[in-house]
Amino acid sequence: MGVVILDGTTVRSFVEDESEFNKSVDSRFNALDINSDGVLSKNELRKAFESFRLLESHFGVDVVTPPEELTQLYDAIFDKFDGDHSGTVDLQEFRVEMKNIMLAIADGLGSSPIQMVLEDEDGQSFLKKAVDLEASKFTQPM
Repeated sequence: MGVVILDGTTVRSFVEDESEFNKSVDSRFNALDINSDGVLSKNELRKAFESFRLLESHFGVDVVTPPEELTQLYDAIFDKFDGDHSGTVDLQEFRVEMKNIMLAIADGLGSSPIQMVLEDEDGQSFLKKAVDLEASKFTQPM
């Protein structure tokens, strides 16, 4: 866990650095692809979102969401990622949707820097990677 300062420009710069962004997204995709078949099933993507606990807590306080409501939400998220409606999410679809999500975060943050606490126990936080990339620009020798 660490405290970082970031704004929308930091996140947008990370997304626009195609090499770094794709490397991070590809790494996350491979970690989620449990059976290593090159695509994410509905179950694999759901397990990932369950681990984020995005829909099961409210400002750090656990909330009870009916299982059928959670299933509907996870199915809707999967459908958004599954652009070609094949029933699986390939790497390109995953990249596209992660880019959309990160750009939406950038837009939401705007240009005013904010301080955030980020959990990055597994080294997979895209926001932390964005901050690290931005910081590396200032620590490179001239």
